Amino acid sequence: MSQRLGDLLVREKVINHDQLTQALRKQRETGGRLGSVLVKMGLLTDEEVTNFLSRQYGVPAINLQFFEIDPNVIKLIPQETARKHQILPLSRVGASLTIAMVDPTNVFAMDDIKFMTGFNIEPVVASETAIMERIEQAYAGPEAEQENLEDIISSMGEEAELELQADAEELNASDLEKSAEEAPIVKLVNLILTDAVKRGASDIHIEPYEKEYRVRFRIDGVLQNIMQPGQLATVMTPPLRLKDAITSRLKIMAKLDIAEKRLPQDGRIMMKMNLHGRRKQLDFRVNCLPTLWGEKIVLRLLDKENLRLDMTKLGFEAESLAKFQHAVLKPYGMVLVTGPTGSGKTNTLYSAISLLNKPDTNIMTAEDPVEFQLAGVNQVQMKEAIGLNFAAALRAFLRQDPNTILVGEIRDFETAEIAIKAALTGHLVLSTLHTNGAPETISRLMNMGIEPFLVATAVHLIVAQRLVRRICTNCIEPMEINPQALLDAGFTPEQLKTAKVSKGKGCSACNSSGYKGRAGLYEVMVIDDDIRELILVGASAVELKKKAMEHGMITLRGSGLRKVADGMTTLEEVARETVH
Repeated sequence: MSQRLGDLLVREKVINHDQLTQALRKQRETGGRLGSVLVKMGLLTDEEVTNFLSRQYGVPAINLQFFEIDPNVIKLIPQETARKHQILPLSRVGASLTIAMVDPTNVFAMDDIKFMTGFNIEPVVASETAIMERIEQAYAGPEAEQENLEDIISSMGEEAELELQADAEELNASDLEKSAEEAPIVKLVNLILTDAVKRGASDIHIEPYEKEYRVRFRIDGVLQNIMQPGQLATVMTPPLRLKDAITSRLKIMAKLDIAEKRLPQDGRIMMKMNLHGRRKQLDFRVNCLPTLWGEKIVLRLLDKENLRLDMTKLGFEAESLAKFQHAVLKPYGMVLVTGPTGSGKTNTLYSAISLLNKPDTNIMTAEDPVEFQLAGVNQVQMKEAIGLNFAAALRAFLRQDPNTILVGEIRDFETAEIAIKAALTGHLVLSTLHTNGAPETISRLMNMGIEPFLVATAVHLIVAQRLVRRICTNCIEPMEINPQALLDAGFTPEQLKTAKVSKGKGCSACNSSGYKGRAGLYEVMVIDDDIRELILVGASAVELKKKAMEHGMITLRGSGLRKVADGMTTLEEVARETVH
């Protein structure tokens, strides 16, 4: 633009040819823009250059000295980008972003900012000196914030060492350089991951909004903002301008495409962690989802130490556990575990597999995804993109001489049909379905298109389950409650006599929630001859439930009330997860 500006100034008789030649020579020696050189030579003032450009290009001029900049708008553009293009974001109205520019003809800068922010760009002209001064002032806050972030990270006490697993692909040189330059980002991401492990979180949600960037943990099934005074407040709401850096860091760790921001992506972070002098192997499932204000990242923590393979410790009532064990020890038939996502179905199935896992047994599983690796079990990861779905895997399994087959989920008629046939031809089939209760599962299979006589013959037992939070043992205390409220919830007068209703007071161990850990509620329905007859005549789920209860089935609500009476959980938790 230098030559054009010089020619325009000469043509408008603002300067002469000799002055332009002198200015161009000086510009070659010292660098910088021609307008700034002319100002330094005393031939023009800042204001004259700005007003001239404004008139020439039909773009409004602005005196930045008297303009108050919106601090939220500053966060939209990184300081490096502002310096590189010599631009300054000023304000935003709707989908339009006003930026001050030294060169209003720089379409590359405008395209760059438009792509970065997603807003339409409205340029105004300001002098180079004024813009560079205001960039330093405007970004002083975020820089101080960065230093503050480093102080907080360093004051967090023991920092767990994290290293990617040996089988992870090596990062290329440019990624490593970026990581080295952004040391605070690496530390911050490591801190979020290690803190999630320390707190026993099952999921990490990293969410961008218009004016906020938020990190939340799912602990004991409930999403929580971790906001302890003076510690994690800043870490759990990182500065908005760190959004891209944090997203890129997690994508690099999960071996995802950092340039792809428009489509969802799935990846995995496998790492070892040194925590309190102990080596832990961690596995994070990572999902990136494009949202209105950027990519939301959810990490599911798969911690082998949290996997309970001992059936007796899952929370089954004694009689329900006996029924379940009897069914999974049969040589053939189908056992179904139902419940919503995150209700512990996988853990229950893995505990059954663990019970059956003997040298003389061939166990094959089709999972999406394979959550935990079990020694001695042939586990197959589904890959829908290449046609490896549950139905295809099941067909292949039947040619592999299996004793026990685990199907991750029965989603369609084809999978259900093959699974039923496998159960009828001498194989034990374990699987899951998404239904509200055990009796409803029968109706669901028939709605899929499976004949009633096949359902009645193949299915031996159905377990419906939920997870409720346990009362924190550190701050548990007795609780006075109106007996009528307990009767309304489903307690019998006999249960009332021995019930020890408790609650958690709230302490540092449970993050003041009163709960720590979870327990399972189980509804175990045995398909006996009476229930088979009802299935064959097309009985409703209500009739099936009534008959199962006559035969001793404990409902989900009944299982929950027993745990309330034992002081294991609260009535609120049971009411939240079950219906009367």
